[in-house]
Amino acid sequence: MNAPARPIVEANGLIKRFDAVAAVDGLSFAVDRGEIFGLVGPDGAGKTATMRMLAGVMRPDSGTIVIDGVDVVADPEQGKQHISYMPQRFGLYEDLTVDENIRFYADLFEVPATARDQRADRLLAASGMSQFRSRLAGQLSGGMKQKLGLTCALVHTPRILLLDEPTTGVDPVSRRDFWRILYGLREEGVTILISTAYLDEAERCNRLALLHSGRVLYCDSPAALKRQMPGAVLAVSSSAGREVRAAIAGLDGVSNALLVGDGVHAVVDDAALRIPQLREVLQRANVAFADIAVGEPSIEDVFVALLENDRRPR
Repeated sequence: MNAPARPIVEANGLIKRFDAVAAVDGLSFAVDRGEIFGLVGPDGAGKTATMRMLAGVMRPDSGTIVIDGVDVVADPEQGKQHISYMPQRFGLYEDLTVDENIRFYADLFEVPATARDQRADRLLAASGMSQFRSRLAGQLSGGMKQKLGLTCALVHTPRILLLDEPTTGVDPVSRRDFWRILYGLREEGVTILISTAYLDEAERCNRLALLHSGRVLYCDSPAALKRQMPGAVLAVSSSAGREVRAAIAGLDGVSNALLVGDGVHAVVDDAALRIPQLREVLQRANVAFADIAVGEPSIEDVFVALLENDRRPR
């Protein structure tokens, strides 16, 4: 019987302090080969500090990081040979063209010209940027800059890709294009570790680590995390979402109420008990609604509910 494959990324007990603040507080997780793994959490959760430690550009105060068999804490330069790191503000040269930026990063990693050109052709075609090769990077839109940054990060064919909130401030179409490229990379065997504050993007990952205050609260696949959802989500369909939320927030059995596009998602302890109660409350408050039904929880619903559950006294 074959032994299980060792994870390609292993982080154990990471701690990083800035003065008296623990940005990362005993964080541990493992990433399997060929998966898209998400570090998910709000601003201040420790995502960027974790990414910088994984990339070998910041040393942890304690803890270990092993990437593809390399001890990154002991030998960060060796670790960098296995990864490509795209920080939140990727260092594009705005006075260089798209092609010139790609050539610059390829030269840094000593990529032969033929391999560089073939890889750039394919990546630029996948991102819809082939026609912009002669445009200055400073004249690109935000989404196009991110796609160029990804192309530069991939030009040397890394085995592991670290992406720190790559779609922040990017338009929806560019975000979709960006993820299509990531799926293609995964099919090629690239392992991708991505941090994001966009909880809808978390649904696209194979597994997630839900972070809060520098700690991993839960780590599993999106489907498995949804099964851990305490209680149930009631979808209240209404064009008056704010009024719905104001009317039901704080009611017995309602632990949270989140505005969504077509109304409110209410997290309740017992769906069968609370549906008629919410109907009565909304009718009495003269708040219009179309329906109340048990809904599929989103990752945002799950994250908020699990966080509230974690905060409750044991």
